[in-house]
Amino acid sequence: MNYFAHETAIIDAGCTIGEGTKIWHFSHIMPNCTIGERCNIGQNVVVSPGVILGNNVKIQNNVSIYTGVICEDDVFLGPSMVFTNVINPRSAVNRKDQYAKTTVKKGASIGANATIVCGHDIGRYAFIGAGAVVTKNVPDFALVVGNPARQIGWMSEFGHRLEFDTNGKAVCQESNEVYELQEGVVKKL
Repeated sequence: MNYFAHETAIIDAGCTIGEGTKIWHFSHIMPNCTIGERCNIGQNVVVSPGVILGNNVKIQNNVSIYTGVICEDDVFLGPSMVFTNVINPRSAVNRKDQYAKTTVKKGASIGANATIVCGHDIGRYAFIGAGAVVTKNVPDFALVVGNPARQIGWMSEFGHRLEFDTNGKAVCQESNEVYELQEGVVKKL
């Protein structure tokens, strides 16, 4: 075993867990999950069957990642954030064959207590503010907040708000990397 699992964690059969990953108190990794290297899975996390997590995914306490969710490398999931996987759940109606897929792309961060309604992808390096309710796809580098979530700006790969000049250029205050905004799309140059 090349990963750490706290003695109270439960890991079901058929899981692949990468080197250097840490799984903390009272977490449950359900069957046939794929978890990358150097992930940190906080206390009281449930990873449902078939979920795929990339490398260096950080999951804070009290998060449930349901079947149909894929998190690419370097994703951050804040405390008590929520994924859904059925658009119209009913206790008396079994809709397991209707799970909608959600992909959280490389480097994205989702704040504490945010909700991601299933079937909506989160773009690369996007930043979802605490408590936001995401009801549509989020573009790469977008900053979204509120209920329903609305875009209020753009973020750098380092997680700083980008301020674009009249030529559509912005510089990250920490990395000094240059970004360009053209026709509603941000790219790092």
